[in-house]
Order: sequence, then structure tokens, then C-alpha cells
Amino acid sequence: MIGFTFSFGTIIILIVVVIIASSIRIFREYERGVVFLLGRFWKVKGPGLALIMPIVQQAVRIDLRTIVFDVPPQDVITRDNVSVKVNAVVYFRVVDPEKAVIQVARYLEATSQLSQTTLRAVLGKHELDALLAEREQLNADIQKVLDAQTDAWGIKVSNVEIKHVDINESMIRAIARQAEAERERRAKVIHADGELQASEKLLQAAQTLAREPQAMQLRYLQTLTTIAADKNSTIVFPIPIELLGNLLNKR
Repeated sequence: MIGFTFSFGTIIILIVVVIIASSIRIFREYERGVVFLLGRFWKVKGPGLALIMPIVQQAVRIDLRTIVFDVPPQDVITRDNVSVKVNAVVYFRVVDPEKAVIQVARYLEATSQLSQTTLRAVLGKHELDALLAEREQLNADIQKVLDAQTDAWGIKVSNVEIKHVDINESMIRAIARQAEAERERRAKVIHADGELQASEKLLQAAQTLAREPQAMQLRYLQTLTTIAADKNSTIVFPIPIELLGNLLNKR
């Protein structure tokens, strides 16, 4: 039987080695450690190697990378009383690890719940047409509201993107009828505008021909040339309007 004897100094050295080994923490480049000393905030450590003394100190590991959160579909009633389902994506990251640990419990869950309520509140202030056509502006509005409220938590909301807007079938048919009516209205306006422009050009042409009698004769000849090119048997005799006027006056 082999016996081992340890001196008091050897035991102390072993204890120190174990404590140092258990106190070693390695924080990656995108991680920080919020360190508490006897329950009080001490400092933020990382990245790299850090020593956290057991029992006396505690460290909370925080990820600084951008987090992509998918907001589940929310029931939204727009300003014009249309019920839709909207979901979005929120991009945010921790910029102040101290606040993210001390000022809010479970910052991921808190940001998630705040994103859902903010999405319903902001979209409820706009009409359906704005919700479908002005997504970039709505994204900016939601991002601004979220960023202002999460600033106290040390969180930066960098972007918000509305993904889908689900509308019921009856509303889709109503929107289709509205779009068709709008296209018909535009067609009528364009046709009327074309008639107006044509009448203005005809008036200008008539005024020009009235100032130069020779121009009317040239116009007669041009018309004859156009008719003759069609290879038909139509015979046209241009009669000056002045001659007809003289005949009518004699009668």
C-alpha cells in the first residue's frame, strides 16, 4: 500500500490553482461580460480573457450581434376600419450591456412584446391605402418609436420591415373594383384631355389658314394628292368657299 502525504503549502497551492482555473472566462469578439462584485455592478469585461472570482463575482454573458426577431401576425384595425393581419421583422442589437442586464429583465422578451404592441399602435393610425403603398414610411415610423423606447434598455433598433399584409377575400374584391374604377376614370380623363388638345390645335390651324388664303388652296391640293394615292374612282372638284358665297348672294 502506497501512501501520499501533502503538506499544508501544497494544499494551498492546489486550492489556488483550482480557483484560478474556475475563474477563467473567455469572451468572444461579439460578447461582453457584465460583472457583479458582491451583488453590485462592477464593470463590463471582454472581449478576450477575463478572470471572474468564484462566489465573490458573477458574470452575465451578453451577445452584441444583431438579433433578427420575427413579429408574429398581429390583428390590426386600420383608420378606415379595415381588419388586416400584419407581421414584420425587427433588427436590433445590444449597444450597452450594463443597461440591458440591469434596466430590464429578459431584454429579448421585452423587445418582442414591445414590437408587437408598437406594430398594432402605429399601423392603426393609418388607412389601408397607406398601409399598402407607403411601407417604407411606416417602417421608419415603427423603427423610430421602438428605438426611442428601447434606448433606456441599452438596445438599438436598426431596422423594421413589414413582411405581409393579409386581407380577407371580400376586401380584396372591393379593392379590385376600386382599382378598375380608377383606371376607367384615368382613361376618360386622358381621352377628354386629348380631345381638348386636338380642338386647340384645330383652332390654331383654322386661324392660320384664315390669315393666308393661298394656304387653303395648298391644302386642297394636298387633299387631292392623298385621295389619288388610294387608287379609287372618287373625283373631287374643290370649289372655293368665296365662289359659293357669291352664288348664294345672287339668289
